[in-house]
Amino acid sequence: MAEYDALLKPLKLKHLTIRNRIMSTAHAPAYGDDAMPGERYQLYHEEKAKGGIGLTMFGGSSVVSPDCPAVFGQLDVSGDRVVPYLKQMSERVHRHGAALMCQITHMGRRARWDVGPFLIPVAPSPVREPEHRTFPRTIEDWDIRRIIGDFAQAARRCREGGLDGIELSYSAAHLIAQFWSQGINKRTDEYGGSLDNRMRFSFDVLKAVRAEVGDDFIVGVRFSADELKQDGISAEEGLEIAKRLAKSGLVDFMNVMHSQATDYLSLATLQPNMAFPMAPFLYLASAIKAEVDLPVMHAGRIVDLATASRAVSDGHVDMVAMTRAHLADPHIARKLTEGKPDEIRQCVGASYCVDRLLMGGEALCIQNPATGREKIMPHNVPRGVGGKRVVVVGGGPGGLEAARVSAERGHKVVLFEAAKQVGGQLNVAAKAPWREQLTGITRWLEQQVGKLGVEVRLGTAATADAVVGEKPDIVVVATGGRPNKGEIGGGEHVISTWDILEGRIAPGANVLLFDDHGGHQGPSVAEMMAGRGSQVELVTPERQILQEIGGTNFPIHLRELYKKGVVLTPDTRLLSVYREGNGFVAVLRNEYTHAEEERVVDQVVAEHGTLPNEDLYFALKPRSTNLGEVDLGALTGNRPQALVNNWDGAFQLFRVGDAVASRNVHAAIYDSLRLCKEF
Repeated sequence: MAEYDALLKPLKLKHLTIRNRIMSTAHAPAYGDDAMPGERYQLYHEEKAKGGIGLTMFGGSSVVSPDCPAVFGQLDVSGDRVVPYLKQMSERVHRHGAALMCQITHMGRRARWDVGPFLIPVAPSPVREPEHRTFPRTIEDWDIRRIIGDFAQAARRCREGGLDGIELSYSAAHLIAQFWSQGINKRTDEYGGSLDNRMRFSFDVLKAVRAEVGDDFIVGVRFSADELKQDGISAEEGLEIAKRLAKSGLVDFMNVMHSQATDYLSLATLQPNMAFPMAPFLYLASAIKAEVDLPVMHAGRIVDLATASRAVSDGHVDMVAMTRAHLADPHIARKLTEGKPDEIRQCVGASYCVDRLLMGGEALCIQNPATGREKIMPHNVPRGVGGKRVVVVGGGPGGLEAARVSAERGHKVVLFEAAKQVGGQLNVAAKAPWREQLTGITRWLEQQVGKLGVEVRLGTAATADAVVGEKPDIVVVATGGRPNKGEIGGGEHVISTWDILEGRIAPGANVLLFDDHGGHQGPSVAEMMAGRGSQVELVTPERQILQEIGGTNFPIHLRELYKKGVVLTPDTRLLSVYREGNGFVAVLRNEYTHAEEERVVDQVVAEHGTLPNEDLYFALKPRSTNLGEVDLGALTGNRPQALVNNWDGAFQLFRVGDAVASRNVHAAIYDSLRLCKEF
């Protein structure tokens, strides 16, 4: 398609021709096997190569030294044991025509001393690192020599592993950026003070790497062109750094980013979520592109083809990174090449993937459960024998996915939805401030079930008799949940967050919101009410609010809550509510002292997840062959469900998503994919 032609033009990078201008930047999805890129890690990147990507980088924050341990899912390139894995990965990716590079780094003070080998992190100066709460030791001359050598040997391993190149991380407040930053580098020797001195270590590393791998191996750098921090690297200094790096002749490309990661809000800005506009920091890369004669790459909330294409066609960058977009759909380039851009499952910016990492988990996409599970879950559901009649009840994300996958398998599918539109709880969640892009999940699923010929009956509540009347072979109950306010005395005086979001009840003037959930629901509603003029106190029994929200989202919530004057009260449980005059009294108890206190308010709102809408499931259960039972071994082993507990039954019966228990969008979609792909 002509409007996207700029993205499909090859890029010459030294001796390497990259087939298009679409890339994925280095990141750490925590798929490694003992810090090695094993089969799972390789399959994840191979899928992107199959999907037509031009360049896939891997190994975000791959460590080069033992005092920079791989403790949050990074790879370890500090020893030769990584080389065979790199060779395997190179073979997998190259066979599909994509280029492959690895990022290598030393994190410096961005680590803890009490993990891995228990070695004290080093930094240019003993300035505490806020996120990891680390007091580093001052790096010494012998450390500098050691780490320079470690970089060179890590680069050599990448070359021996058959990679097309490497990227040196001079970004995200890693060790080299720490030398650049005057807020961290307080040295008075040849490595501190002037920009020449502060850049000395970065050039020493580059020279050593070049000496080890030669001039014919691609070596690039990723750095922040503006750390957006008063005592950090400014945009002016970032531009000067770029010019000096380019002038050195040691660098083959520049991957330009923004912000840093020394505090929570900076980290959330570094990886912008749906609260940010598209490509909010492209201007930094564009300014550098205008001044240097090197290929320039950039990542930062570029998730749609229109934005990506303009970034390249208008000359802002040479390659555009769509990293999180490829978690949502690893086949972006292939679908574009085939003239099917409308088939792309677009990232909505929920940042569930990164948040899981920052909370110690693995990267999983909120809407594509096959990502990271390529060995056991298909990105493209294969057609099966087909021929069965499948009835799905509920048009939320779980129900839509059940219908989509069942239809892909070749079955005739009917979907009942009581509401006049599909989407389920996503329609409720999207009414919250800066959360409206969640509806993109529904749009893609609705489009797919339409193309596959699923019969969608909107505004049609499914009764047991109506379902049985369809003479189904399989029934999937995806009826979702209903709001749960929790166990609160005087609960009849309490309303739910849904009541506010859906506009059934207007926000009061003085509101207490009790959040016994910890997800987006509570803070989202608090923001909405405060934004409409309510005085809001957000109360939670947890030791901190937003307990279930990760590092790219909770700082944005906190920023908005504080801006709107919401009072935050942790460690406190709502016991009961009673009416007094025209208002209510909320009785609260501290979770640790058990001391009680009261609040006089106009309105009490409570959030406690959902309760399953399960009446239909239990009405159908006696008529099913499996009596609703799920063979968990078959489910987790990716085999068909074959249990028969009732020979008089007429159909298999299953339920998914919140119709089972209160969870999230990813869980609902994953329930349906792994169940229905075996139909």
